[in-house]
Amino acid sequence: MALPSYTSFLFASTLTVLTFSGMQMFKNNLASTEWMTILGGFLGSLLFIFLLTAVGNLETSMFGRSFQTQFFPEVTLCLFVAMFASGLVHRVCVTTCFLFSLVAIYYISKISAKTYAPTTNPMPQMTSRSRKNR
Repeated sequence: MALPSYTSFLFASTLTVLTFSGMQMFKNNLASTEWMTILGGFLGSLLFIFLLTAVGNLETSMFGRSFQTQFFPEVTLCLFVAMFASGLVHRVCVTTCFLFSLVAIYYISKISAKTYAPTTNPMPQMTSRSRKNR
């Protein structure tokens, strides 16, 4: 079951802070090898998802359920913050964070379109009756 918007905002904000602090605590380990650098970019994309969720839920709780998160400024700002946080770990983490975040936003958009798209009912077919003798 889904959480209310404000509770989800608090939960996503907590995960954002924990992910960022974990990236900073293990900065030396994440920058040590090639595979760990890719992992650092993946953690940056998780930071992007958590931050985007927090921003979207904050806007929903403040402006109502009809408010939608737009590409500019919300998604762009969250992506920039996640790439900046990844850049604090290693330069290559910025690139992998960007690539993983693009894949993530594609699937988030796909799920959102499937969930929130308006449903269209097919037009009922009209049956015509011929009246020969009346």
